[in-house]
Amino acid sequence: MFENLSERLERSFKILKGEGRITEINVAETLKDIRRALLDADVSYKVAKEFCDRVKEKAMGQNVLTAVKPQQMMVKIVRDELAAFMGGGAVDLNLKGSPAVILIAGLNGSGKTTFSAKLAARILNKKGMKVMLAACDTFRPAAIDQLNTLAAQVGVPVYSEPEEKDAVKVAKNALAKASKEGISVLIVDTAGRLAVDQELMDEIAAMHAATKPSETLFVVDAMTGQDAVETAKAFNDRLDFDGVVLTKMDGDTRGGAALSIKAVVGKPIKFVSTGEKMDAMDVFHPDRVADRILGMGDVVSLVEKAQEQFDEKQARELKKKLARDQFTMQDFYNQIQQVKKMGNVKDLASMIPGVGKAIKDVDIPDDAFKTTEAIIQSMTPYEKEHPEIINGSRRKRIADGSGTSLQEVNKLLKQFEGTRKMMKSAVTGNLASQLRGMRR
Repeated sequence: MFENLSERLERSFKILKGEGRITEINVAETLKDIRRALLDADVSYKVAKEFCDRVKEKAMGQNVLTAVKPQQMMVKIVRDELAAFMGGGAVDLNLKGSPAVILIAGLNGSGKTTFSAKLAARILNKKGMKVMLAACDTFRPAAIDQLNTLAAQVGVPVYSEPEEKDAVKVAKNALAKASKEGISVLIVDTAGRLAVDQELMDEIAAMHAATKPSETLFVVDAMTGQDAVETAKAFNDRLDFDGVVLTKMDGDTRGGAALSIKAVVGKPIKFVSTGEKMDAMDVFHPDRVADRILGMGDVVSLVEKAQEQFDEKQARELKKKLARDQFTMQDFYNQIQQVKKMGNVKDLASMIPGVGKAIKDVDIPDDAFKTTEAIIQSMTPYEKEHPEIINGSRRKRIADGSGTSLQEVNKLLKQFEGTRKMMKSAVTGNLASQLRGMRR
């Protein structure tokens, strides 16, 4: 999403390369380029100017004047200001009340219903709380069916009244049922319109008064750029919501909404949605986003994603198998499934410092492991456990069964053997180090 902005900012910093110190002249030239980069990213002129003014104020400080490497110092200042402009740090949900009510608002097509189901899954899986969804979009005919379908995928109940057209009444009844059944969190999916209109505002305001939510989230399509910011401001003036959700962040968006909303509306971005899958949603971390914009990667988020899929018991068993040189093709397949659960391969790789820029023009499809999976699935259970027995005739059969070539099968077996040796070496080396430490 921020690729173009990243490239433009990198070019801006080159103005200071080789300079012995930061001066008002070279800072002005750099900031002029940064301002253009922000405007091209669909950041409003007012916000871009305010941002550059703050950077200039910091850059002209006494400590910076004596800096040995002005370019690096400017990168740090811009990084800190980007993070501050987007909110500084992540802001958690306020889940107070019994049940805690989360009201979801936004325009038609912004992704409210999909996000409601994603949020329900996140609260259920990460916080272990009982969640119920309330289908209060009585305006769009298919809204209730859509919510029921998505809720079934994540294992969360839905309260709906298909024949009732009074959304406020449905919300009240959903709240009563949630209280009766001991539900911890009630997520209310509301109707949107094609534009901000009085009817929509009146209905949302009435529902807000009836349910008294502890958290009101405004869902906005990030691809609409500055329109998203203006819509958020109009909603906030009437509803005074608690946070923003940016959807379609995986689309063709320049990032202006993410960079501007906090500065214009004064409310934090709490979540970002990056796809249609129910796990394609992340907490918004301004500092980490700033790091990624400036090509520093996001190792913390990468580790967190890995930990979400980490099974301690499986890891211990795998470590023992590696030490005994018993790592099998089935183990290899299981590791691939864990990596896939972490998300899009290209997005994961871009979190590693320096890798994002290197792979920006590389097409890494979502089904990057498809060929590998097909080959492994075409092996017999015994072959998976004992890949060393796979001779020429077996390789031919596996290639035919997986719809691949003999060369692809040979390549995979060679890669597997290399991976097994590397992993065994890492584990045995670690064990030897631990033993040496114990002897001391």
